Amino acid sequence: MDNYGYERASFRRSASRLTVAAHLFGILAIVLMLIWLLHYRGGIEYGSYNSDRVFNAHPFFMFCGFVFLAGEAMMAYKTIRSEHKVQKFFHGILHLTALCLGVAGICAVFKYHDMVNVEDMYSLHSWIGLTTFVLFCLQWLLGVSAFLFPSSAITRAKMLPWHICGGRALLYMAICAALTGLIEKFTFMKLAHQREARLINFTGLSILLFGIFVDLSVALARYV
Repeated sequence: MDNYGYERASFRRSASRLTVAAHLFGILAIVLMLIWLLHYRGGIEYGSYNSDRVFNAHPFFMFCGFVFLAGEAMMAYKTIRSEHKVQKFFHGILHLTALCLGVAGICAVFKYHDMVNVEDMYSLHSWIGLTTFVLFCLQWLLGVSAFLFPSSAITRAKMLPWHICGGRALLYMAICAALTGLIEKFTFMKLAHQREARLINFTGLSILLFGIFVDLSVALARYV
C-alpha cells in the first residue's frame, strides 16, 4: 500500500470512530435530558394543565429535532454508503421530522408563556432559537426545491456549498440555543451545588460534544 492509500485508510478509521462517538454522545444527551425532565422536573406532557410539564416538552422536542435529528440527517447523507437517492431521501425525511418537532417545541414554549403570563422573546436564548428556527425552515425549503425537485445541474452545483455550510452553521446555532436555554433554566431555578445542577451541566456538555463530533464526521466523510 502506498502512502496515499495508507493515509486514506487511516482517515477512514478515524472518521468511522468519530461517527460512532457522535451517536454515543447524542444518545447520552437524550438519556440525560429524559432523566432531568422526568425525574427532576415532573414529566413531559404538552396537553397538561401543569405549566411545568408543558414547558418540558420545549427542550425535549427542540433538542430531538434541531440538534439530534439534524445531526443524524447530516451523517446519514455524508457517512453512510448507499445509493445517492437513498441518502437524499433519508436526509430530507430526517430534516422534515426535525422541523415538525421544532414546531411542536416552539408551540410548547409559547403555550407555557401564556399559562404563566410571561413575556415572549425577551432573552438571548429566545432570539437565537427563533432565528435558528426561521433559517432552518428556509434551509429546508431551499434544499427541497434545489435537490429533490428537477433543477439544472448548474443551479445544484452553485447551491451545494451554501447548503452544506448553512447546515453546519445551523447545527451550531441550534446547539447555542440549547446551551443558552439550559443556562437560563439553571439561573431561574437558582441551582448551585446540587445533583440536578450537575445533571444539567453534563447534558449541555453532551450536546456540545455531539455537535462537534457530527461536524468532524461530516468534514471527514469523504474518507469514510
